[in-house]
Amino acid sequence: MSKRLIFEMSKPGRRGVSLPESDVPERELSALIPQEYLRAEAPGLPEVSEIDVVRHFTELSTLNHGVDTGFYPLGSCTMKYNPKVNEDMSRLPAFAAIHPYQPEEIAQGALELMFSTEKYLAEIAGMSKVTLQPAAGAHGEYTGMAIINAYHRSRGESRTKVIVPDSAHGTNPATANVCGFKTVQVKSDDRGGVDLESLRAAMDEEVAALMLTNPNTLGLFDENIQEIAQIVHEKGGLLYYDGANANAIMGIARPGDMGFDVIHFNLHKTFATPHGGGGPGSGPVGVKDFLEQFLPKPVVAEKEGRFYLDYDRPQSIGKVHGFYGNFGVVVKAYAYIRALGGAGLKNVTEHAVLNANYLMAKLKDRYYVTYDRICKHEFVLNTANQKGYGIHTLDIAKRLLDYGYHPPTIYFPLIVEEAMMIEPTETESKDTLDEFVEVMLKLADEAEKNADLVKEAPHNTVVGRLDETLAARQPVLRFKPE
Repeated sequence: MSKRLIFEMSKPGRRGVSLPESDVPERELSALIPQEYLRAEAPGLPEVSEIDVVRHFTELSTLNHGVDTGFYPLGSCTMKYNPKVNEDMSRLPAFAAIHPYQPEEIAQGALELMFSTEKYLAEIAGMSKVTLQPAAGAHGEYTGMAIINAYHRSRGESRTKVIVPDSAHGTNPATANVCGFKTVQVKSDDRGGVDLESLRAAMDEEVAALMLTNPNTLGLFDENIQEIAQIVHEKGGLLYYDGANANAIMGIARPGDMGFDVIHFNLHKTFATPHGGGGPGSGPVGVKDFLEQFLPKPVVAEKEGRFYLDYDRPQSIGKVHGFYGNFGVVVKAYAYIRALGGAGLKNVTEHAVLNANYLMAKLKDRYYVTYDRICKHEFVLNTANQKGYGIHTLDIAKRLLDYGYHPPTIYFPLIVEEAMMIEPTETESKDTLDEFVEVMLKLADEAEKNADLVKEAPHNTVVGRLDETLAARQPVLRFKPE
C-alpha cells in the first residue's frame, strides 16, 4: 500500500494549532529581527491538522523494523532484545537528571555505579582496568589503538604498522589508518582462522599491534589464539581485541587469558543496551596493568569509601569524550549485569551459541556453508546452491522482507563470496528460529521453481526493489512540492 507524503496531505488553510487573540501590543518583526534574517515569503511547509500530523508520523513509525517488532538476525551486530527494566533504571530521576559536571560529593551514586561497572567489565574481559569514556565500538577501537601507540612511544619506539586479518571488521583497518598506522593484511587458513605462516611473515619490530576478534566475523573461534599471541608478543607487538563478538564468549572465555592486551566492549551489543537509532552506544576499553597509565582521563577512583575523578595522570592519552562517556547507557549495562550475575551471563553465551548452531544445522543442506564446523554466536552461508538459478544473496535478502524479516548481514565478510551472515542471539525462542528456517527453506524452493519471483522482490513493501547504484550516485534528499 502506497503511503502519502505529508506534503501530499496538505490543504490550504489547515492548521495544527489555534492561538488566542494576542493580549499584548503587537510589533513588526522587522523591529525585533534584522531585515536580512526575515523571509520574503512563507516557508514551503505542509498545511495539515494536528490529527493528520499524529497519524502520519505514527504510521511512518510502523514502517521501521526493530527487535521489538520482529526477528533481527543481523550478523556481527548482536541485535538482541533489550530488557525494558534496564530502561527504567536509566530513567530513575537521580540518574536521568544528573548534571555531567555537578560536584563529586553529590554524585557519589553515579560514580560508584561507574566504578562498579568498570570492575565487572574488567573481570569479564580478564583485564586490569577499564575506561567507560568511548561512545561506541569504533570509538573504543580508536581509544585502544591510541593507548597502544602511547605505550610504544613511551618506550622510545615509533612503530608504523598494524596487522588485520582478511576477515576483519572494516572498522579495524579504518581505525589503524586514523591513528596513523599502515595496515598489513594476513590471510585466513582453511579452518577460517588466522593463517600462522602469513602472520609470521608479516610480523616484525615495526608492527604495533594485531587487531583481532575471537570468534571472528565467520563466527569461528580461532583454535591457535595462544600461538598467535606468542608470535605477536615475541616481536614486541600487542594484541587488540575487537569486542563486537563478545556475546559468544562472555562468562566462558576471557580475552585477557587468550593473550590480548587491550579490548573494547560494545555495551549496545553484548550488554543489551539499545542499538543504532535506539542508542546512543558505548564502547568501554579495558587494558592489562602495564597500560593503565595511558587510559583516558579522568578515571574513577575510590579512597576510603569516597569516589572521585582522578585527573592526575601525566601519561594519559587525554579525554576522548565529554565528562565520562554515555552515562545512561552504562546504567543500562550495569542493570543487565547485576540482573543476570555471572551464571546468567554464561547462560547468555551458551544459548547464543546453541541458537546459531541450531540454525546452521537446519539450513546448511539447502544453502552452502563455507566453513562447515561448529560455530559460535553466528555463522556464514552463501547462495552457491542457488547460483545455477540466477539467484544472488541480495535476492534472498530482498525476498525475506516480504515475509516480515529483517535480512541478515549480506556480502560480509568479504572473503566469502555472496556471504550471508546470520546471528540469532540468545533472546530468540526455538519457535522463532523454526519459523525463520521455514521461510528460508521456502525461499530456497522459490529460487528453484520461480526464480523471477525472488529476483523481483520485495513485493509487499512500501517501496519495491531500488537501484542501489543509482541511489548512491544520485540520492534524492529533498522533496520539492509542486
